[in-house]
Amino acid sequence: MDYTLLFVQVLNGLQLGLLLFLVASGLTLVFGILDFVNLAHGSIYMIGAFICASLTFVLGNFLWAVLVALPLTGLVGYAVELLVARRLYDKDHLDHVLGTFGLLLVLDTLAHMIWGPAGITVPLPAWLDGQIELFEGANIPVFRLLIIGTGLAVAAGLFWLVNYTRLGMLIRAGASNRTMVSALGIDIQTLFALVFALGAMLAGLAGMLISPITGATIGMGGQIIITAFVVIIIGGIGSMKGAFIAAVLIGLIDTLGRSFLDSLFELVMSENAAETAAPAVSAMMIYILMAIILAVKPQGLFPPKVR
Repeated sequence: MDYTLLFVQVLNGLQLGLLLFLVASGLTLVFGILDFVNLAHGSIYMIGAFICASLTFVLGNFLWAVLVALPLTGLVGYAVELLVARRLYDKDHLDHVLGTFGLLLVLDTLAHMIWGPAGITVPLPAWLDGQIELFEGANIPVFRLLIIGTGLAVAAGLFWLVNYTRLGMLIRAGASNRTMVSALGIDIQTLFALVFALGAMLAGLAGMLISPITGATIGMGGQIIITAFVVIIIGGIGSMKGAFIAAVLIGLIDTLGRSFLDSLFELVMSENAAETAAPAVSAMMIYILMAIILAVKPQGLFPPKVR
Protein backbone atom coordinates (compact mmCIF):
# COMPACT_ATOMS: atom_id res chain seq x y z
CA MET A 1 0.00 0.00 0.00
CA ASP A 2 1.13 3.54 -0.79
CA TYR A 3 1.19 5.00 2.74
CA THR A 4 1.97 8.50 1.47
CA LEU A 5 -1.22 8.47 -0.61
CA LEU A 6 -3.12 7.06 2.38
CA PHE A 7 -1.86 9.89 4.61
CA VAL A 8 -2.83 12.53 2.04
CA GLN A 9 -6.30 11.02 1.61
CA VAL A 10 -6.80 10.86 5.38
CA LEU A 11 -6.08 14.61 5.54
CA ASN A 12 -8.50 15.17 2.66
CA GLY A 13 -11.11 13.12 4.49
CA LEU A 14 -10.52 15.13 7.66
CA GLN A 15 -10.97 18.35 5.71
CA LEU A 16 -14.26 17.11 4.24
CA GLY A 17 -15.41 15.92 7.65
CA LEU A 18 -14.70 19.28 9.30
CA LEU A 19 -16.59 21.15 6.57
CA LEU A 20 -19.50 18.78 7.13
CA PHE A 21 -19.24 19.45 10.86
CA LEU A 22 -19.55 23.21 10.32
CA VAL A 23 -22.79 22.68 8.41
CA ALA A 24 -24.10 19.91 10.67
CA SER A 25 -23.28 21.77 13.91
CA GLY A 26 -25.48 24.69 12.87
CA LEU A 27 -28.18 22.26 11.80
CA THR A 28 -28.03 20.30 15.05
CA LEU A 29 -28.21 23.53 17.08
CA VAL A 30 -31.41 24.54 15.29
CA PHE A 31 -32.88 21.02 15.13
CA GLY A 32 -31.78 19.84 18.54
CA ILE A 33 -32.56 23.01 20.50
CA LEU A 34 -35.40 24.66 18.60
CA ASP A 35 -36.88 21.34 17.37
CA PHE A 36 -37.07 22.98 13.96
CA VAL A 37 -36.36 21.17 10.67
CA ASN A 38 -34.59 23.67 8.41
CA LEU A 39 -34.16 22.45 4.83
CA ALA A 40 -33.03 25.97 3.86
CA HIS A 41 -29.84 25.55 5.91
CA GLY A 42 -28.00 24.48 2.76
CA SER A 43 -29.10 27.66 0.99
CA ILE A 44 -27.57 29.74 3.79
CA TYR A 45 -24.34 27.78 3.17
CA MET A 46 -24.61 28.90 -0.46
CA ILE A 47 -25.45 32.52 0.45
CA GLY A 48 -22.39 32.66 2.72
CA ALA A 49 -20.21 31.48 -0.16
CA PHE A 50 -21.61 34.11 -2.54
CA ILE A 51 -21.33 36.97 -0.04
CA CYS A 52 -17.71 36.02 0.66
CA ALA A 53 -16.94 35.67 -3.05
CA SER A 54 -18.31 39.15 -3.80
CA LEU A 55 -16.48 40.71 -0.86
CA THR A 56 -13.22 39.05 -1.94
CA PHE A 57 -13.28 41.15 -5.12
CA VAL A 58 -14.43 44.29 -3.29
CA LEU A 59 -11.86 44.09 -0.47
CA GLY A 60 -9.13 42.40 -2.49
CA ASN A 61 -8.42 39.82 0.22
CA PHE A 62 -10.12 36.50 0.89
CA LEU A 63 -9.49 36.44 4.66
CA TRP A 64 -10.87 39.94 5.18
CA ALA A 65 -13.87 38.93 3.09
CA VAL A 66 -14.52 35.95 5.40
CA LEU A 67 -14.38 38.16 8.49
CA VAL A 68 -16.88 40.64 7.03
CA ALA A 69 -19.11 37.97 5.47
CA LEU A 70 -19.58 36.03 8.73
CA PRO A 71 -21.72 38.65 10.55
CA LEU A 72 -23.59 39.40 7.30
CA THR A 73 -24.49 35.71 6.98
CA GLY A 74 -25.54 35.76 10.64
CA LEU A 75 -27.91 38.62 9.81
CA VAL A 76 -29.37 36.54 6.97
CA GLY A 77 -29.98 33.74 9.48
CA TYR A 78 -31.54 36.20 11.94
CA ALA A 79 -33.87 37.48 9.21
CA VAL A 80 -34.86 33.92 8.27
CA GLU A 81 -35.71 33.17 11.91
CA LEU A 82 -37.65 36.41 12.34
CA LEU A 83 -39.64 36.26 9.09
CA VAL A 84 -40.12 32.52 8.53
CA ALA A 85 -39.01 30.14 11.27
CA ARG A 86 -40.65 32.00 14.18
CA ARG A 87 -44.05 31.58 12.55
CA LEU A 88 -43.55 27.82 12.25
CA TYR A 89 -42.25 26.83 15.70
CA ASP A 90 -45.71 25.81 16.92
CA LYS A 91 -46.38 23.75 13.79
CA ASP A 92 -45.41 20.14 13.21
CA HIS A 93 -42.33 18.95 11.34
CA LEU A 94 -44.18 18.55 8.05
CA ASP A 95 -44.98 22.28 8.11
CA HIS A 96 -41.32 22.99 8.87
CA VAL A 97 -40.27 20.92 5.85
CA LEU A 98 -42.79 22.55 3.51
CA GLY A 99 -42.04 26.06 4.72
CA THR A 100 -38.26 25.79 4.58
CA PHE A 101 -38.34 23.95 1.24
CA GLY A 102 -40.21 26.94 -0.16
CA LEU A 103 -37.62 29.23 1.44
CA LEU A 104 -34.86 27.15 -0.16
CA LEU A 105 -36.38 27.78 -3.59
CA VAL A 106 -36.73 31.50 -2.84
CA LEU A 107 -33.10 31.85 -1.68
CA ASP A 108 -31.77 29.90 -4.67
CA THR A 109 -33.80 32.13 -7.02
CA LEU A 110 -32.61 35.30 -5.27
CA ALA A 111 -29.00 34.14 -5.56
CA HIS A 112 -29.59 33.45 -9.26
CA MET A 113 -31.02 36.96 -9.74
CA ILE A 114 -28.22 38.70 -7.80
CA TRP A 115 -25.13 36.75 -8.85
CA GLY A 116 -26.24 35.11 -12.09
CA PRO A 117 -26.25 31.45 -13.15
CA ALA A 118 -22.53 31.00 -13.81
CA GLY A 119 -21.25 31.14 -10.24
CA ILE A 120 -18.10 32.87 -9.00
CA THR A 121 -14.54 31.57 -8.83
CA VAL A 122 -12.88 32.82 -5.65
CA PRO A 123 -9.16 33.75 -5.81
CA LEU A 124 -6.84 33.02 -2.90
CA PRO A 125 -3.90 35.14 -1.68
CA ALA A 126 -0.59 33.89 -3.04
CA TRP A 127 0.56 32.62 0.37
CA LEU A 128 -2.54 30.41 0.63
CA ASP A 129 -2.33 29.13 -2.94
CA GLY A 130 0.80 27.00 -2.55
CA GLN A 131 1.68 23.63 -1.07
CA ILE A 132 3.62 22.38 1.92
CA GLU A 133 5.69 19.19 1.76
CA LEU A 134 5.07 17.53 5.12
CA PHE A 135 7.46 14.74 4.19
CA GLU A 136 8.81 13.26 0.96
CA GLY A 137 5.98 12.85 -1.53
CA ALA A 138 3.27 14.29 0.77
CA ASN A 139 2.45 17.70 -0.71
CA ILE A 140 -0.54 19.30 1.00
CA PRO A 141 -2.18 22.55 -0.20
CA VAL A 142 -1.77 25.29 2.40
CA PHE A 143 -5.44 26.21 2.10
CA ARG A 144 -6.56 22.67 2.96
CA LEU A 145 -4.48 22.84 6.14
CA LEU A 146 -6.15 26.18 6.92
CA ILE A 147 -9.58 24.54 6.53
CA ILE A 148 -8.57 21.74 8.91
CA GLY A 149 -7.18 24.20 11.46
CA THR A 150 -10.26 26.43 11.23
CA GLY A 151 -12.62 23.46 11.61
CA LEU A 152 -10.80 22.20 14.70
CA ALA A 153 -10.71 25.71 16.20
CA VAL A 154 -14.45 26.18 15.63
CA ALA A 155 -15.18 22.75 17.16
CA ALA A 156 -13.17 23.71 20.26
CA GLY A 157 -14.88 27.11 20.40
CA LEU A 158 -18.34 25.55 20.20
CA PHE A 159 -17.45 23.10 22.98
CA TRP A 160 -16.35 26.02 25.16
CA LEU A 161 -19.41 28.12 24.25
CA VAL A 162 -21.96 25.40 24.97
CA ASN A 163 -20.36 24.08 28.16
CA TYR A 164 -18.64 27.03 29.85
CA THR A 165 -20.48 30.27 29.04
CA ARG A 166 -23.72 31.87 30.19
CA LEU A 167 -25.09 31.76 26.63
CA GLY A 168 -24.26 28.06 26.46
CA MET A 169 -26.01 27.51 29.79
CA LEU A 170 -29.12 29.25 28.46
CA ILE A 171 -28.96 27.25 25.23
CA ARG A 172 -28.77 23.98 27.16
CA ALA A 173 -31.54 25.10 29.49
CA GLY A 174 -33.73 26.15 26.57
CA ALA A 175 -33.16 22.78 24.96
CA SER A 176 -34.22 21.01 28.17
CA ASN A 177 -37.24 23.12 29.15
CA ARG A 178 -37.99 26.26 27.17
CA THR A 179 -41.16 26.97 29.20
CA MET A 180 -39.22 27.14 32.47
CA VAL A 181 -36.52 29.33 30.90
CA SER A 182 -39.21 31.77 29.75
CA ALA A 183 -40.77 31.73 33.21
CA LEU A 184 -37.42 32.77 34.71
CA GLY A 185 -37.46 35.97 32.67
CA ILE A 186 -35.24 34.96 29.76
CA ASP A 187 -36.33 36.30 26.37
CA ILE A 188 -36.60 32.92 24.69
CA GLN A 189 -37.41 34.41 21.28
CA THR A 190 -34.18 36.42 21.28
CA LEU A 191 -32.26 33.35 22.45
CA PHE A 192 -33.72 31.31 19.61
CA ALA A 193 -32.88 34.05 17.10
CA LEU A 194 -29.26 34.09 18.33
CA VAL A 195 -29.06 30.30 18.01
CA PHE A 196 -30.45 30.53 14.47
CA ALA A 197 -27.96 33.27 13.56
CA LEU A 198 -25.08 31.23 15.01
CA GLY A 199 -26.18 28.20 12.99
CA ALA A 200 -26.30 30.37 9.86
CA MET A 201 -22.78 31.68 10.51
CA LEU A 202 -21.43 28.15 10.88
CA ALA A 203 -23.06 27.02 7.63
CA GLY A 204 -21.92 30.20 5.89
CA LEU A 205 -18.35 29.68 7.10
CA ALA A 206 -18.34 26.22 5.53
CA GLY A 207 -19.54 27.72 2.25
CA MET A 208 -16.86 30.42 2.42
CA LEU A 209 -14.09 27.88 3.01
CA ILE A 210 -15.14 25.57 0.19
CA SER A 211 -15.76 28.35 -2.36
CA PRO A 212 -12.08 28.79 -3.39
CA ILE A 213 -11.99 25.05 -4.18
CA THR A 214 -15.34 24.52 -5.92
CA GLY A 215 -16.44 28.08 -6.57
CA ALA A 216 -19.68 29.65 -5.34
CA THR A 217 -22.48 28.12 -7.42
CA ILE A 218 -26.27 28.13 -7.46
CA GLY A 219 -27.70 25.12 -5.64
CA MET A 220 -24.40 24.15 -4.01
CA GLY A 221 -26.18 23.61 -0.70
CA GLY A 222 -28.51 20.93 -2.04
CA GLN A 223 -26.17 17.96 -1.70
CA ILE A 224 -24.40 19.00 1.48
CA ILE A 225 -27.68 19.47 3.40
CA ILE A 226 -28.57 15.82 2.73
CA THR A 227 -25.17 14.69 4.01
CA ALA A 228 -25.47 17.05 7.01
CA PHE A 229 -28.76 15.41 7.98
CA VAL A 230 -27.05 12.02 7.73
CA VAL A 231 -24.34 13.35 10.07
CA ILE A 232 -26.75 14.46 12.79
CA ILE A 233 -28.79 11.25 12.49
CA ILE A 234 -25.67 9.11 12.94
CA GLY A 235 -24.23 11.31 15.69
CA GLY A 236 -27.49 11.83 17.56
CA ILE A 237 -29.90 14.72 17.04
CA GLY A 238 -28.91 17.62 19.27
CA SER A 239 -25.47 16.24 20.15
CA MET A 240 -22.53 18.48 19.20
CA LYS A 241 -20.07 15.73 20.15
CA GLY A 242 -22.00 13.29 17.97
CA ALA A 243 -22.04 15.74 15.04
CA PHE A 244 -18.26 16.15 15.22
CA ILE A 245 -17.44 12.44 15.41
CA ALA A 246 -20.01 11.47 12.77
CA ALA A 247 -18.86 14.23 10.38
CA VAL A 248 -15.20 13.20 10.59
CA LEU A 249 -16.18 9.53 10.22
CA ILE A 250 -18.27 10.24 7.13
CA GLY A 251 -15.56 12.45 5.62
CA LEU A 252 -12.98 9.68 6.02
CA ILE A 253 -15.28 6.94 4.74
CA ASP A 254 -16.29 8.95 1.68
CA THR A 255 -12.75 10.05 0.77
CA LEU A 256 -11.00 6.72 1.44
CA GLY A 257 -13.80 4.82 -0.29
CA ARG A 258 -13.45 6.86 -3.47
CA SER A 259 -9.66 6.47 -3.39
CA PHE A 260 -9.15 2.80 -2.52
CA LEU A 261 -12.39 0.87 -3.02
CA ASP A 262 -11.66 0.10 -6.69
CA SER A 263 -8.31 -1.48 -5.75
CA LEU A 264 -10.08 -3.62 -3.16
CA PHE A 265 -12.74 -4.71 -5.65
CA GLU A 266 -10.05 -5.72 -8.16
CA LEU A 267 -9.15 -8.57 -5.81
CA VAL A 268 -12.46 -10.28 -6.56
CA MET A 269 -13.54 -8.91 -9.96
CA SER A 270 -12.14 -7.58 -13.22
CA GLU A 271 -10.56 -4.14 -13.44
CA ASN A 272 -13.39 -2.72 -15.59
CA ALA A 273 -16.06 -4.08 -13.25
CA ALA A 274 -14.20 -2.71 -10.22
CA GLU A 275 -13.90 0.77 -11.76
CA THR A 276 -17.63 0.71 -12.53
CA ALA A 277 -18.81 -0.61 -9.16
CA ALA A 278 -16.49 1.30 -6.84
CA PRO A 279 -17.90 4.84 -7.36
CA ALA A 280 -21.49 3.62 -6.91
CA VAL A 281 -20.70 1.65 -3.75
CA SER A 282 -18.59 4.53 -2.41
CA ALA A 283 -21.51 6.92 -2.78
CA MET A 284 -23.74 4.46 -0.91
CA MET A 285 -21.39 3.78 1.99
CA ILE A 286 -22.46 6.67 4.24
CA TYR A 287 -26.12 5.67 3.85
CA ILE A 288 -25.27 2.03 4.58
CA LEU A 289 -23.47 3.24 7.71
CA MET A 290 -26.53 5.27 8.70
CA ALA A 291 -28.79 2.25 8.26
CA ILE A 292 -26.48 0.10 10.41
CA ILE A 293 -26.27 2.74 13.15
CA LEU A 294 -30.05 3.20 13.19
CA ALA A 295 -30.54 -0.57 13.41
CA VAL A 296 -28.19 -0.84 16.39
CA LYS A 297 -28.73 2.55 18.07
CA PRO A 298 -31.91 4.22 16.75
CA GLN A 299 -31.14 7.50 18.57
CA GLY A 300 -27.63 7.78 17.11
CA LEU A 301 -24.17 7.25 18.55
CA PHE A 302 -24.44 9.99 21.18
CA PRO A 303 -28.14 10.64 21.86
CA PRO A 304 -28.92 13.71 23.97
CA LYS A 305 -30.25 13.27 27.49
CA VAL A 306 -33.96 12.65 27.73
CA ARG A 307 -35.79 15.89 28.48
